[in-house]
Amino acid sequence: MTPRRVLFRAAGAVILRPSLWATALVEFRRFAPDGWWRRRPFLPVPDPGLLRFRAVTQYGDPERQPDADDMLAWLRWCRSENQRRRVR
Repeated sequence: MTPRRVLFRAAGAVILRPSLWATALVEFRRFAPDGWWRRRPFLPVPDPGLLRFRAVTQYGDPERQPDADDMLAWLRWCRSENQRRRVR
């Protein structure tokens, strides 16, 4: 699973859902490694180790590609959690 491929799949899933754009940008920033601009490919793509860890914890398989529906469900959950935290 390459970080760029995951990034493009996530973008494709989110592009048609404007209600998730802000949440996707926030989460994208959270997944970007510190100092990403100093290392090739000079893109804020997540660390491959983090993606493997997420695949193992979600699917039980470190090589499994995330499903678009799973990414959207996760973003909806993040949005609701962020809203819940703001209400407190």
